[in-house]
Amino acid sequence: MFGHEEFLMKKIYGNEKLISTLDSINRRGKNPHSVIFYGEKGCGKKLIADYCSRMIMCESPDNGKPCGVCSTCVNISKGFHPDVMRVERTGKTEGYSVKTARSVINDAYVKPNNSSGKKVYIFADCQNMDVRTQNAMLKIIEEPPDYAYFIFTCTSKTVFLPTIISRCVSFAVCPCSEEEARSALRECNYENSAIDAAVSCFHGNIGMCERYITDEKLRRQVDLTKSLADSIIRGDEYRLNVDFFSLGRERNDINSVLSMLDLLVRDAAVLENDSSARTIGCFREGAVSLSRNITAWQAARLHRQIENAWNAIEANAAPPLVLAALCAEIIEIVH
Repeated sequence: MFGHEEFLMKKIYGNEKLISTLDSINRRGKNPHSVIFYGEKGCGKKLIADYCSRMIMCESPDNGKPCGVCSTCVNISKGFHPDVMRVERTGKTEGYSVKTARSVINDAYVKPNNSSGKKVYIFADCQNMDVRTQNAMLKIIEEPPDYAYFIFTCTSKTVFLPTIISRCVSFAVCPCSEEEARSALRECNYENSAIDAAVSCFHGNIGMCERYITDEKLRRQVDLTKSLADSIIRGDEYRLNVDFFSLGRERNDINSVLSMLDLLVRDAAVLENDSSARTIGCFREGAVSLSRNITAWQAARLHRQIENAWNAIEANAAPPLVLAALCAEIIEIVH
């Protein structure tokens, strides 16, 4: 149920205001018992959750900040502190089961055996935490033991029930600047050419930049997204179908590519209104070209069709059929 993944004490880039707020809350002894950190994948939510757990448990905090050198901080960062539990995800969707939630609840009522007198439970990547599990957690979030703290991370807090959100304190985690991302990647000794390519695709999202450098599969997905964009711009329905068909039936791959394509459409809508605007997708040149071919209204329609396609696949529709239909809808909207 509880994982022991090793978390090295990495530097947190960006989000200075968030860290300052957390330090201030801790300094005043007002730490909320349930916290949600939300933001796009790779922006540092887990690092900040780890920082928050050390902040709560630290033996010698420095003006609210975790000292980073006491045995508690070191053990937490290595993933071996007995009272800081990183709850494991299970099943095909890598969500959190009701069984897991009940195990956490039972454990939370066992008093801690450490100098801080506290326990922390980290639920990372809660995008697939279903309604039954959330309902099972509701009571302990509403009325936790004085020593128990719950930290959740997710891409959007809307994945949680309103009853959960209302009982948690939520903090947005944002990507850092592109220059900060470059600095972080240089510290990892990546080549400048690889860093440039990664930052051009994922900007200040350090986690995704690092994945792009180290994960050939992600690089292929980015290339496929760029090819899809080129086919849409040219109105090449055949090539668009071929590219979609190459995704096969693997849902994670389909989700990744559709998400990147959706961001590109978003960028095109923004650029159609302001050609100098900052983009957040992986292919600015493609977004610029697409912005010359579609209106904001067409971009909104494209977004809805991409979203509908993913929802259909999530509901167990056959991916090849859904993507073939999406291809026809895209061409109809744009051309």
